[in-house]
Amino acid sequence: QVQMVESGGGLVQAGGSLRLSCAASRYTYNTMGWFRQAPGKEREGVAVIDQSGSTTYADSVKGRFTISQDNAKNTLYLQMNSLKPEYTAMYYCAADKRWGTVSAAMEAIQTYGILTSFTFWGQGTQVTVSS
Repeated sequence: QVQMVESGGGLVQAGGSLRLSCAASRYTYNTMGWFRQAPGKEREGVAVIDQSGSTTYADSVKGRFTISQDNAKNTLYLQMNSLKPEYTAMYYCAADKRWGTVSAAMEAIQTYGILTSFTFWGQGTQVTVSS
């Protein structure tokens, strides 16, 4: 059974930092990503990475967040700096074996939507940024 387990969320003041981790079991995935969902809003993409290390970020987090992966440990990270209250949300990691590149994954998201484009999801970790 595939497991994606996030950790590292919490309460932080605006301007602070957090580092999220996601341990993925069993497979080596072609693409992995971080997504977030605030109350009353749709799930949105934050950052995606492929096995070559290519990345893409949502405009709202560029320059503040860094996605990375440790392939040996099958672990995904999200370093979040200069946090804003509007970043408050449940953060989810996700992975898929179908899309070989970030471009292909982003095209799939445009075509099929986030939840359909990534097969494996974690349970989420709450990030709360106070003002």
